[in-house]
Amino acid sequence: QAQLRESGGGLVQAGGSLSLSCLASGRTFTTLGMGWFRQAPGKEREFVAFISGNGAIRKYSDSVKGRFTISRDNAKNTVYLQVMKLEPEDTAVYYCAGDSSFSSYPPIQSKEYTYWGQGTQVTVSS
Repeated sequence: QAQLRESGGGLVQAGGSLSLSCLASGRTFTTLGMGWFRQAPGKEREFVAFISGNGAIRKYSDSVKGRFTISRDNAKNTVYLQVMKLEPEDTAVYYCAGDSSFSSYPPIQSKEYTYWGQGTQVTVSS
């Protein structure tokens, strides 16, 4: 079992930046591929970014490519999502997720992940 806990959300003006963190415990962190997803009110949860256990493979959704950066610090059991040039459309609850094996790669579907955090709210005002 792995436990994930996000932090770093908040209210920011359009064009601003935030740094989201996700602290993992309970599993050897380097065995976990980690993803970020988001869910806006009334919408389905959507893939944002993925990073492999050793950080060598990264994948972004088209909507955030060039604005968001995923990274990880395996010594701190933490995965990060640096979000920049935020737009009102980025308003959502952001979730981190992890798993040690995937049926498709890189894993961009939420069903690929077993472990989920509780989410952190990001609100972008126009």
